[in-house]
Amino acid sequence: MVNKTGGLVGIWSDEHSVLKAAEAAKNAGFTKFDAITPFPVHGMDDAMGLKRSWLPWVTFVMGAFGCAFAIWLQWYVAAYDWPLNIGGKPFFSLPAFIPVAFELTVLIGGLSTVAALFYMCGLPKVNPPIIDTRLTDDKFAIFIPENDTGYNVEKIDKLFRQLG
Repeated sequence: MVNKTGGLVGIWSDEHSVLKAAEAAKNAGFTKFDAITPFPVHGMDDAMGLKRSWLPWVTFVMGAFGCAFAIWLQWYVAAYDWPLNIGGKPFFSLPAFIPVAFELTVLIGGLSTVAALFYMCGLPKVNPPIIDTRLTDDKFAIFIPENDTGYNVEKIDKLFRQLG
């Protein structure tokens, strides 16, 4: 079941207008508003006052964990649990372990990033609300939910009309 929140939407036809609208919504004191665009708009994060994402930290930490796990597992198997003397080579040979360590770094870092992104975005969403069918084509929108601080329909309507 989707928790549908009401609110007010302003729709614009170009990215410069929606960028100005996002800046104006932030300056008006709104904090929970969202920008819906068909492609990434440069400067939108700053216009909305968004902080940097914590997603790169998830990728870094889990990638480091994947690398450490790969090296530990290879050491455990090759040098501790089942050591084989092959041509006098050392049991723990780091250069031979690098390809597997790289692959597990990328695999675990990538999968955990996708999982964190799904968590961050609240996915999967069942039956998401459709504001306007052209928002994924060529329209841009700012949505201010009714549970935002200072929500006032007349104030928002006046603000959006001033911005076009």
